[in-house]
Amino acid sequence: MHSWNDHAPIYQQLADQLAAQLLDGDPHEGEAMPSVRALASRYVINPLTVSRALQALVDGGLLESRRGMGMYVRGGARERLLRSERDQFLQDEWPRLRAKLRRLGLSANDLNWEDA
Repeated sequence: MHSWNDHAPIYQQLADQLAAQLLDGDPHEGEAMPSVRALASRYVINPLTVSRALQALVDGGLLESRRGMGMYVRGGARERLLRSERDQFLQDEWPRLRAKLRRLGLSANDLNWEDA
């Protein structure tokens, strides 16, 4: 079971999680998303909340609704998402992270990019 927080509406948290999965290529462009029912069961949330999350991804140009067939990942969705995530990181997260590294006295030589 997934644990939700109070920082954003649940539908937005789900949309963010599904977008992260799309960024990882799951599902691939052109492939169907799991059904509303399947997602509601997986995340133990109301199907209306799932529908709202999927609609947010449609509004963001990542998914398309095919009448009677469900939601599908749009072509180019991963690249659009990657560009958007990179821009957000560089504008919002990187300046804070860089400032924290400076406060801690850490430099690029102290960071190991290979360990995960």
